Amino acid sequence: MTAFQTNLEEFARKHKDEIRKDAHFRTQFQEMCASIGVDPLASGKGFWSELLGVGDFYYELGVQIIEVCMATSHRNGGLLTLEELKERLTASRGRTGPSISVNDLLTAIKKLKVLGSGFALIPVGQSYLVQSVPGELTMDHTTVLQQAQKAGYVTATQLVRSLSWETTRAERALEYLVKEGLAWVDDQAGTDRQYWFPSLCTTLHS
Repeated sequence: MTAFQTNLEEFARKHKDEIRKDAHFRTQFQEMCASIGVDPLASGKGFWSELLGVGDFYYELGVQIIEVCMATSHRNGGLLTLEELKERLTASRGRTGPSISVNDLLTAIKKLKVLGSGFALIPVGQSYLVQSVPGELTMDHTTVLQQAQKAGYVTATQLVRSLSWETTRAERALEYLVKEGLAWVDDQAGTDRQYWFPSLCTTLHS
């Protein structure tokens, strides 16, 4: 194991530019580190940080993630799809900056959790929503987001029919999401009130 770690360090020295600049290569390197229990981000003053600058990379990325979430929170209530976050970050960093992957975003966001309950990843379908505002979402709230994923909105009637929920349960979950600014109400669409999620609508129209 000691020999393997020594070889890994030598590999890192040889390929440090690729590790810093290439998102796919960086993911593979992190997987190799994980296989022997080495965390490149564990210490800001350690060997890995000094050699690769990976600590600085994720620190800077984390700051940029916070900036994007703050800039869009007035529109989406603090919920942003991982895809939109990646698009906005890629655009702001420009073509000259190091490429970023979804794995990079997940790593940086997990590190942001030390700031408190404001940052969380919510599984929705095959991807995630990034929650950047304080507040705990229950399983009911997460289920509502999953149900709204395809169309961008959902109604209480749809939740009752598809999930076999009681009407009061569906309405309580939806009212909380509206109160938190995560959903918008549309009473002009027909007999059923529609609850729209701007964070999901952006993905649908992109």
